[in-house]
Amino acid sequence: MAAVWAQWDHVTKVDPDKPLHDGDIYADIADTGTDAIIIGGTTNVTQSNVQSVLDALASTKIPVFVEPTYCPSPSQIEALSGYLLPIVLNADDPLWITGAHHEWVRSSNLDWESVHPEAYIVLNPESSVATLTQADCTLEADDVVAYAELAEQILGQQIVYLEYSGMLGDPTVIAAVRDTLSSAQLFYGGGIHDYESAYRMANVTDTVIVGDVLHEAGIGTVEETIRGVRDAKHDS
Repeated sequence: MAAVWAQWDHVTKVDPDKPLHDGDIYADIADTGTDAIIIGGTTNVTQSNVQSVLDALASTKIPVFVEPTYCPSPSQIEALSGYLLPIVLNADDPLWITGAHHEWVRSSNLDWESVHPEAYIVLNPESSVATLTQADCTLEADDVVAYAELAEQILGQQIVYLEYSGMLGDPTVIAAVRDTLSSAQLFYGGGIHDYESAYRMANVTDTVIVGDVLHEAGIGTVEETIRGVRDAKHDS
C-alpha cells in the first residue's frame, strides 16, 4: 500500500511557537485545500504547545503529523496521524543524526507503525535549524545529490526533505535531487510566499511545504500557494 504522503502535493507546516496571522484559526487551515498539516518548528516545540494545536485541529479530516523535537508520547498518537522524525544528514551535531532518536527509542514505547523518518538536508546557513543542528550548508549541488542518494539507497529513507527554511532554494539543485531519487518522496520547504514561488518549486519537487507564510501573511496567502502548486502539477 502506498504511503499516505505519496499523494501530497502541498503541505502546511504549523509552528506551535508562533501565533497565527490576525483573525486566522487553526481549523480553517484544513479548508484551504492543503493535503496535510505538519506541526513542528525549531525552538520551543513541546508536548504541551503541540497538544494545544492538536486540540484546535480536533475536527480536521486531513492527515496531521507532528515533527517532534521533544520525546514523543504514545498517548499523543491518538490525536494525530503519526510522527515524522527528522534525521539531519548534514548536521555537525550528532544529536540530530542519531542522538535524540536514540533517546526516544530508549525512553519511549512508541507504535513504530506510526513513526516515519525524514532525511533532512538543511541548506540555509542563516536559518535557526542550521544553527541548532550545526548543519554544514556549504554544499555544492553534487554534495546535496549525494546526500539524497545516500538517504534512499543506504539508509532506506522514504522521504528526503530539502530544507531551505526562509529562503527560496535553487530549482536546478532541487530538480537534480528529484532526478536521482527512484522511489523516495522529495519534500521541499523554504521561501514559498506566493503563487509564483509555489508554482516554480512545484515543478521541481514532489511535495511543497509552506510554513512561515501561514504565520506571517495568513491563510489567504496559503491558499495562493496551493493554487500555484495545483496549477504546476496540472501543467506538468
